[in-house]
Amino acid sequence: MVNILIIDDEEKLRLLLKRIISLEGYDVADTATINKARQHLAHHPVDIVLCDVKLADGNGVDFAKELKEKYPAIEIILLTAYGNIPDGVQAIKNGAFDYIVKGNDNDKILPLLSRASEKVALQNKVSRLEKQLGNQYSFEAIIGNSAAIHSAIQLAKKVAPTEAAVLLTGETGTGKEVFAQAIHYSSSRSSHPFVALNCSAFSKDLLESELFGHKAGAFTGATKDKKGLVEEAKDGTLFLDEIGEMPLELQPKLLRLLENGTYMRVGDTKEQKANLRIVAASNRNLHDEIANGHFRSDLYYRIAVFSIELPSLRERVKDIPLLAQHFLDVYAGKTNKNIKSISKEATEVLKHNEWKGNVRELKKCYGACSDHGGWR
Repeated sequence: MVNILIIDDEEKLRLLLKRIISLEGYDVADTATINKARQHLAHHPVDIVLCDVKLADGNGVDFAKELKEKYPAIEIILLTAYGNIPDGVQAIKNGAFDYIVKGNDNDKILPLLSRASEKVALQNKVSRLEKQLGNQYSFEAIIGNSAAIHSAIQLAKKVAPTEAAVLLTGETGTGKEVFAQAIHYSSSRSSHPFVALNCSAFSKDLLESELFGHKAGAFTGATKDKKGLVEEAKDGTLFLDEIGEMPLELQPKLLRLLENGTYMRVGDTKEQKANLRIVAASNRNLHDEIANGHFRSDLYYRIAVFSIELPSLRERVKDIPLLAQHFLDVYAGKTNKNIKSISKEATEVLKHNEWKGNVRELKKCYGACSDHGGWR
């Protein structure tokens, strides 16, 4: 049920509005002052506020700004006996859903409440989905009790709330993207995009275009302007996987982005600004790549402000039964197989396998069984 609070010092109008709105199925409370409204809001859920503009202890237009700063999900409809354009404009700037004149616009109140309720419902749905997404990619979703994985998680938790660039290292399949997502969704940027790019998947020219975008006519086939992933990740996190594979010629452009927050699209002459966080990953030893002249040392120190090495599955054998059970549950659910557990014998076989592909290989093992009917 939608909860509505009416704030108006005209008692007869306030009680009439309360009765009319209540008959529509809303849960309605009322107060005569802003101060009492603050007390009510502190202890009761409110979705929509109907507020008079001129009150004994304040101005509704100013209160709208205060409300939106403290309770951004609340929708505010302002009521006034003497409508004027400047107040109406300021009300909308302060975050009000609408601004109407009493008496003349009484027939607008219920339709307005209906529209405001729809917006509240949509906002609540988005919040629930964001929470589910955050839970899915939280550190708590990383499976393992071993000291090795616990140490990596603790380091990642420490750096997540900061703005520091992070470098995740370790063998292929150790879960670097999983950690990158957990860092993003545990940061202040969690409500903004998480964008991933595998630097080994493109040639130099295509990688530059994917990363920074391009202008129409920049090269053959570029028929229109294209946003790069730097722009797509605005205010969020850009995850650069396999950064050790980035061509040496492109590295100075990434360095400029990290140093100045600026970049240029391919074929453009206008500098663009970017606000994002970089999390990078590599299964290569970047110190060796620097020594061999394949990676810039200045770029390394920019991306490795905080470095975390993820353990191989061989270093966390204790976690194999937990991971195996998790993947069993996932794929059994996908294939409607009634398999609840793994035998001790099978678990021992899993624990003694080399798993060169680490967690990814273990996961694919269960996927292959699922796809080819290998379970009985």
